Amino acid sequence: MVPARLLDLTRLMSRLGKGPMTGVDRVEFAYLDQFLRLDTPCLGLVRTALGLLLLDRTAMAALRDGTLDLTRSDLIGRIAWRRDPARGRTEAALRCLAIARCTKRGLARLLKRHLPPGSSYFNTGHANLDDRVLRQIRAAGLKIAVLVHDTIPLDHPEFARPDTVAPFRRKMQVVAIHADLVIHTTQATRAQTEVQLARLGRVPDGITAKLGVPVAQPIATDIPAQPYFVTLGTIEPRKNHALLLNLWAQMPEPPGLLILGGRGWSNAEVFARLDALPDDSPVQERAGLTDGQIAFLLQGAQALLFPSFAEGFGIPALEAASLGTPVVAVDLPVFQELLGEFAVYLDVTDSYSWMETISRLAKVGITKRTVKTPPNWAEHFKLVLSRM
Repeated sequence: MVPARLLDLTRLMSRLGKGPMTGVDRVEFAYLDQFLRLDTPCLGLVRTALGLLLLDRTAMAALRDGTLDLTRSDLIGRIAWRRDPARGRTEAALRCLAIARCTKRGLARLLKRHLPPGSSYFNTGHANLDDRVLRQIRAAGLKIAVLVHDTIPLDHPEFARPDTVAPFRRKMQVVAIHADLVIHTTQATRAQTEVQLARLGRVPDGITAKLGVPVAQPIATDIPAQPYFVTLGTIEPRKNHALLLNLWAQMPEPPGLLILGGRGWSNAEVFARLDALPDDSPVQERAGLTDGQIAFLLQGAQALLFPSFAEGFGIPALEAASLGTPVVAVDLPVFQELLGEFAVYLDVTDSYSWMETISRLAKVGITKRTVKTPPNWAEHFKLVLSRM
């Protein structure tokens, strides 16, 4: 039998019906789409409230294509997910389609029945990085590949929710113990990740493969009066929206500022400032936009502003660069690696330079730069699948 690939889909399953996909969601989705396009046998694994489900191509395609029947739940889902009925309905739909199910203790036996020797397990969403699960996967004879997006919760715990740091450390401990291959998205992120893995006792073999950044076709939506700037990403402390709000409060005649992205966590002060903005404020908060609408707003902006304290990759910066829109970013190694000379780099603590740069760009009209071609998924998978 030809070896198969087993893709963990727990992250996508848990996020279904909960708004636009996050960056991590998009990566797991790209792997799902790629595996379904290949001739190599593939199966999906999801962790549910009552154990693990094994999915065949039909169920995986339904998850990818959005054709799962999410109109009804079952008793298990209603009991286990009273506070998250969408998750309950998703698990119920997948239980109906699963070709097998088991507890954690029975996973090795299940996988030996359904996957031939030499098969590989891929985890790209940081979900289900559980010691018992990976021990069972290893006992079944599968090789284990984990895509680690970043280790920001360990590098900068001040920017993580307090209750997430210890669980994240446990996940990275599991990676250090069990992974045959760690997939890194940049050299800069790899360096930080391997420092943390070394502290946890073992640095598995690694490969650096940049994420694909597809360019969405712009779809028209309302834009503010010119000129305007855009910042894109979840509104959380690490993204440093407070810096931009401070700058806009100081400008005598501020340009427009579009804050694109949903509200995150531990950011009550910024949320209060956004809630207090008057209707005619030059600062506008918009959430729930499609990729096409975001592309439309990016291409009409003076620049994308990216004042993050830390980043693992920085998809919005590459999206902007692919449209020729200038990028003003913090001088982080990951941005230097991905954007090179395309971006303007500023110190995160130098408010004066940020003010000067924004004021200058606001006065010159829309200035497009030579488009920077973003990395693509074909190159990513060429590197990864040559190893696993």
